[in-house]
Amino acid sequence: MGTVNPFHQSNMSYYQQLHPWCIVRLLPNLQRATVARCRRRTDAEAHLKLLHQQITTAQFVILFDPSSSPDES
Repeated sequence: MGTVNPFHQSNMSYYQQLHPWCIVRLLPNLQRATVARCRRRTDAEAHLKLLHQQITTAQFVILFDPSSSPDES
């Protein structure tokens, strides 16, 4: 029986691990598109503010995407 490493992120790239805060654009039919990834929530909030100023009709949300399930080998 192997041990579970809670810090192992097998399904995420290194960039995604370093940038867990996502700005997501909400699209029709419950679809979404990731617009940007940030290291800190405050960075994501600042980026979101600029997006709202440039694209007033779109809806955006900030999400924290820590990882997928850890490798259980």
